[in-house]
Amino acid sequence: MKRAVFATVATGVVALLVAGCLTAQRPGSPNRSPAAPQAQRGAGVPPFWVRPGYRVDLVADNIENARFMEFDNRGTLYLSRPQKGDILTLRWRNGRYEIVNTFVSGYRTVQGMHFADGWLWFTQTGAIHKARDTNGDGKADEVVTVIPEGKLPRGGGHWWRPILVTDRYIYTAIGDSGNINDETETERQKIWRFNKDGTGKTLFASGIRNTEKLRLRPGTNEIWGIDHGSDWFGRTLGERPGTFQPITDYNPPDELNHYQEGKFYGHPFITGNKLPRIEYQKRPDIVELADKTEPPAWCFGAHWAANSFTFLTKDHFPNHKGDMFVACRGSWNRAKPDGYRIERVLFDDVTGKPFGSLTIVKTLTEDGRVLARPVDCAEAPDGSVLFTCDTTGRIYRISWIGGKSHAKGD
Repeated sequence: MKRAVFATVATGVVALLVAGCLTAQRPGSPNRSPAAPQAQRGAGVPPFWVRPGYRVDLVADNIENARFMEFDNRGTLYLSRPQKGDILTLRWRNGRYEIVNTFVSGYRTVQGMHFADGWLWFTQTGAIHKARDTNGDGKADEVVTVIPEGKLPRGGGHWWRPILVTDRYIYTAIGDSGNINDETETERQKIWRFNKDGTGKTLFASGIRNTEKLRLRPGTNEIWGIDHGSDWFGRTLGERPGTFQPITDYNPPDELNHYQEGKFYGHPFITGNKLPRIEYQKRPDIVELADKTEPPAWCFGAHWAANSFTFLTKDHFPNHKGDMFVACRGSWNRAKPDGYRIERVLFDDVTGKPFGSLTIVKTLTEDGRVLARPVDCAEAPDGSVLFTCDTTGRIYRISWIGGKSHAKGD
């Protein structure tokens, strides 16, 4: 059984408070005792920090703007490229994922994808479509527009759209048009639910800033997503942007949220564990807004840009089932860079709640060099986990090579 305690989850992992939220420190020196399990990097992999027991391999490269991923029920990998306006299909051949075809093209800002009911559902900034390949050549033979342009706000500072398809509904989210705008009277900063034919538009939840992926926790009907924290938290207090920002560098956190119908998640007024945003502290109803806010289930570091995630449903990684691998792209809004990693969030299998996190791969060197900007994670059919980097056009594979699995029943 997983240990449902807020405690050190592995030697050298220390809990700390970030804007009132519990999160985990990055790992210490990669030096390990000779008896410890070893980390490995395959050919062509930059000098990432890799947690012992895991291996990272380069499995695809030279794919410009590689962003979100989704597998179908036949093991085909779909890769969205918003700037290129297409979705590619890839298949596993000779130890790598090779491009088979262009599934769809001409869909500028395509990003979110979810395979369900034999269709690949996908989003643009202002529309939702579904497509399918009936002859196995990797190219869509049929494309249906489920929600046309004009039914959803498009563009803005946060134009990315997630897509979640369940037995009855489809869900999408619309983020802030800027940083911390008050858009409570608009359709932005909300999660919307539709019938699967695109009708029945219903407000599901509100108070979000930028949630790029929504998924059900396996075995449940719980909707989970990660919301980006806002920028410049301490700027109005006299920080010097880029050089001296001791408040902004540590506030606010990125939030892992369990999204529930009718709940309010704080943005733009409240962040983290009911902490008022400085710009809105003089609102006469700020305490009531804090009381109304649903706090995060877990918090990541400030400006990590925890972007996307996958739940683990298979046995490839021992004692990992039910946990989450999270891709953190890193942020420009810190004087000292941070984030840039794949983080494992540990879930208690009794309560179904997060209770700790561990860094699995870190793509930022000790001297501050950014080696990759992880965007999305996807669990492969064999249970290993892929992650993309849209700045280098690469896909990496994380696999298990042995040793103890860290604080989960060992």
